[in-house]
Amino acid sequence: MPHDAAPAAPSIPVIDVAPFIAGGPAAGDVVRQLEAAARDTGFFLVTGHGVSPEVTDHLYTLARAFFDEPQDWKVGQGREATLEGGVSFSPLADEALAATLGLKTPGDYKESLNFGPRLKGGRWPAKPDGLEQAFVDYFAEMERLARHLRRAFCAAIGLREDHFEPCFDRHLSALRVINYPEQDEAPLPGQLRAGVHTDYGFMTILRSEASPGGLQVRTRKGEWLDAPNIEGAYVVNIGDAFMRWTNDEWVSTPHRVANPPGDRKGSARRQSIPFFLNPSAETVIACLEPFMRDGKAAKYEPITYGDYIALKTSQAFSKA
Repeated sequence: MPHDAAPAAPSIPVIDVAPFIAGGPAAGDVVRQLEAAARDTGFFLVTGHGVSPEVTDHLYTLARAFFDEPQDWKVGQGREATLEGGVSFSPLADEALAATLGLKTPGDYKESLNFGPRLKGGRWPAKPDGLEQAFVDYFAEMERLARHLRRAFCAAIGLREDHFEPCFDRHLSALRVINYPEQDEAPLPGQLRAGVHTDYGFMTILRSEASPGGLQVRTRKGEWLDAPNIEGAYVVNIGDAFMRWTNDEWVSTPHRVANPPGDRKGSARRQSIPFFLNPSAETVIACLEPFMRDGKAAKYEPITYGDYIALKTSQAFSKA
């Protein structure tokens, strides 16, 4: 490198996964790109994924219609938490994600609808019509993409292609649509749209959108990078449970959703759709053999995913 050349700025890689899904000659190159991203940043964008844009847009539109309803009606929806496969609504400032990292902040400036086929929720709201089916259809799209990515991760680690599949029998994955409303008043001190956190599970697949005040990822040097927005691409990141499985060699990276700048022009409302891929409650998270080669010891004792997620969730929703 020339003496006067500046080092390349850190960035979040964009990976076309179509050759791996198709099983073409370039599949190995996709695997190498995924492994490098998992080790270096824990975040990457995927294109060529095959997710239906029609299914995606339909969920986005119906969820937005729900969030446009009056707040006093919304807070009464999905509150029973007794129905498997029901829906739950989390109102503004109900969750403080930074608490999972030991940070005390005001509740995050967002509201969300949450669903998982094997998670407890309440009755689906009567409006907008078709909301439940839109969640179910999009969930199925994410399951298909997640299976492809799991196979690629196995190839990168040196495991059998189906190594993780028993862990995702009756998996506890969750689909969430998040609404970040306009901030017509200044946020409280320390309050963000979503406080700094890492995700709890295996991996997250996010459909996001461009708007002032968006997703930011913290590099190993402590710098905050704005996640790029590419039409049709999905943001993927490694979760805490997967990082633990890899003996911390693949990284679950802290990230946040920033507030829009105070001098913005136009709308700063934002809506995102994260799919949290989580194993079954009985799955034991224990260091994978390839990450204990050359005499390396496992950093963590085995733990079931059910115990692990219970601890993380209690931290996030603690009011103490």
